[in-house]
Amino acid sequence: MARRTRDRRETREFFAARAVGWETRYPDDVPAYAAAVGELGLHTGDRALDAGCGTARAMPLLRAAVGPSGTVVGVDVTPEMLHEAAHLGRGADGALVEAEGGQLPLRDGAFDAVFAAGLVNHLPDPAAGLRELARVTLPGGRLALFHPLGRAALAARRGHELEPDDVRAQPQIGRILAATGWELALFDDSDERYLALAVRAR
Repeated sequence: MARRTRDRRETREFFAARAVGWETRYPDDVPAYAAAVGELGLHTGDRALDAGCGTARAMPLLRAAVGPSGTVVGVDVTPEMLHEAAHLGRGADGALVEAEGGQLPLRDGAFDAVFAAGLVNHLPDPAAGLRELARVTLPGGRLALFHPLGRAALAARRGHELEPDDVRAQPQIGRILAATGWELALFDDSDERYLALAVRAR
């Protein structure tokens, strides 16, 4: 439990220190975000969750996909990121909620789809987090685990080596998704993006 708490605190501290101006660091990511949101197959009136939303970059795209009759909620554990999201006007696209990924204050089956950019590797317990996302998603709903760079390209940018036990690698993420109520439908870990698209098991 102590390690889990420290991980959560470290995540908050990391993003809190970078919240202001976060999106100016990555100004060219919007097309990749738009393409990934498109993979969710959202329709007018659907309900979408932006899990680990950060500055809620995906929320305008999700709002456009579900239209004015749909529902969009962004959840993040870092208050400073949510404050920056509000400063950027993202509250106009949906509700912004502070909550931990493993304990969402949301009812069962509340959403048709979940978008999660850069989330899974920051979860203290990825299995618990993905199980919680399954809980709030309708059977047949979709989950997009996304990053605008693939794992190798991201590691190269940061001067790191790829770790063989990376939770985002296909064998690991496929196994964890299957154990937490999801079926992996598409896996793309190219230089251009990371996308693991899963369907909520019926």
